[in-house]
Amino acid sequence: MKYLSEYRDPELVKQYLEQIHQATTKPWKLMEICGGQTHSLVKNGILDLLPDQITMVHGPGCPVCVTPVSIIDEAIWLAQQPNTIICSFGDMLRVPGSKKSLLEVKAEGADVRILYSPLEAVQLAQQNPDKEVVFFAVGFETTAPANALSIVHAHKSGISNYSILASHVLVPPAMEALLSDEENQIDAFLAAGHVCTIMGMEEYYPIAEKYKTPIVVTGFEPVDLLQGILMAVQQLEKGEYKVENQYARYVQREGNRFAIQTMKEVFEVSDRIWRGIGEIPLSGYEVNEQYKNYNARIKFSLDLPVAEENKDCISGDIMKGLKKPFQCPNFGTLCKPEHPLGAPMVSSEGACAAYYHYASIKETIETVN
Repeated sequence: MKYLSEYRDPELVKQYLEQIHQATTKPWKLMEICGGQTHSLVKNGILDLLPDQITMVHGPGCPVCVTPVSIIDEAIWLAQQPNTIICSFGDMLRVPGSKKSLLEVKAEGADVRILYSPLEAVQLAQQNPDKEVVFFAVGFETTAPANALSIVHAHKSGISNYSILASHVLVPPAMEALLSDEENQIDAFLAAGHVCTIMGMEEYYPIAEKYKTPIVVTGFEPVDLLQGILMAVQQLEKGEYKVENQYARYVQREGNRFAIQTMKEVFEVSDRIWRGIGEIPLSGYEVNEQYKNYNARIKFSLDLPVAEENKDCISGDIMKGLKKPFQCPNFGTLCKPEHPLGAPMVSSEGACAAYYHYASIKETIETVN
């Protein structure tokens, strides 16, 4: 299978591991941004195979994980309104709000549906003209073009009973927030390949230069990740801080211009609260004035009080790279996928879920100790 099997080649994996061991002479802490990368690292046992000097920490690159309690509460409030259908991806249903989850309000009778595309939600609105259909639009720059396109399509088709509840967050401002944090321990980043497929690499050059931090755009398969780690380590050992592209088979420097233009047409950059981290300026997308009729916050006059995060969840420390999931006292006890305290235990890209399902005994012992 082209672009898959060759990036799971055991011989290539062995070669890159040998090169990483040979190149590493100092302790380095690398953060992979994307939760998909985290799951691949843990599931494939890569963390156990790296040199002891290399510590991989897991960033805030899971959009479900960083969606704050307050936005979950907005979605729940919308689901409880009469003649309203709330649609979203499956991971979002079990993420806890301040009192309950979307799955719980669905069990209570709310019309909450799992969809695979926002365009399905537009079709649902067209088929149900007597209902208000709201798509809970969660994601990084990767999913934003499809959500923007759904609004353009609804507008052109004259569908007025469709809107989105936007919870889009942007990667570069989050990287800057992490690097400028006084507790920052990150030496280099593995940037998310799928985000860069959309946005390109231009935004990363000033970050690498300002914070003297290597950034390697990396894919998601074992060979991708190991090559990305090697590229980052080689820079660190030489004292360099460049932006490099391991994921060149998909990522171009300028990104996908059509996708970027569609997002610019529909969205404006806004401040956004990140679960466990707090507000990061200019780190999100909101529906702009031109398409305000498709903004659920405006359409439903949403004005809920800001909800507090669960104090028993250390998701913020985990997503800043300060702690590993096993260092949470509630990991695997009070917090499990069936009864999560926070989103990282629920999401298919959450670090806590990755460790819960895949982490080795070695990683468990080392992290706990």
